[in-house]
Amino acid sequence: MDNNKMEQLKNKYKDIPIPSELDRVVEQALRKKNNKRPLAWWGAGVAAAAVIFTTSLNISPALAKSLSDVPVVKNIVEVLTFKEYHLNEGNYEADIQVPKVDNMENTSLQESLNNKYLAESQQLYEKFMSEMEAQKAFGEDGHLRIESGFEIKTETEQILSIGRYVEETMASSMRTIHYDTIDKQNQLLITLPILFKDSSYQEIISENIKQQMRQQMAVDESKVYWIEPSDPDAFTTIKENQNFYINADNQLVISFNEYEVAPGYMGTVEFVIPTEELQGVLVSNEYLK
Repeated sequence: MDNNKMEQLKNKYKDIPIPSELDRVVEQALRKKNNKRPLAWWGAGVAAAAVIFTTSLNISPALAKSLSDVPVVKNIVEVLTFKEYHLNEGNYEADIQVPKVDNMENTSLQESLNNKYLAESQQLYEKFMSEMEAQKAFGEDGHLRIESGFEIKTETEQILSIGRYVEETMASSMRTIHYDTIDKQNQLLITLPILFKDSSYQEIISENIKQQMRQQMAVDESKVYWIEPSDPDAFTTIKENQNFYINADNQLVISFNEYEVAPGYMGTVEFVIPTEELQGVLVSNEYLK
């Protein structure tokens, strides 16, 4: 892509604020930090079983193929395990890994992402502890488990897509996953809107997804998607900032969590959107090819 195109993309990126939910979780975390009580509030019986520690910042096994092997990358962005929350007390289990992005020149973006990851993990752990204490208070011998971590979905010279997953088990199990995609070379957080000229991408992508859903159901009767108008939760269109990542083939992948567009047994579902379907509305082919 020529320099003018890259500058246009950068300017468009700068005009878009970091997603509001990031600011919200960071603000909540800071507020909790200022008002938090000592760890003893969790109770003596729980404190003995709970282990919270900061690791020595070991590189995730998912990054065994370190970017240091790629000489053309000027700034090697790493994803580390920064902190872990562990608890194992009978039928109550928590295993939460907190990722940390490191070695970015864009320190503001790096700090915002890391604050978000830490705040989300703290909230998950506090929610787990609260639910566990509530069950115990009623004398219930419950079953409660939470597992959270991260995976490197895409690792190329330019693109780094990080997936943060949460799996919660109570009466049943539910898994969610959210992605952040980073342009390592230009130090940008790639959002869905900045890839496109205007909002028409939502309708184009949504229609392609519906087509894929119908094709899948036609060849596999075990697959069910909510796309009929008669369905109470019928899928109509993706969100402006729909969950997505860019795969190693430079294709857009739209992701839905459980129960968003299909019954829970379908789990999280993904749809690869052919780039040729998007060509007319793309800002450029810098990321999608």
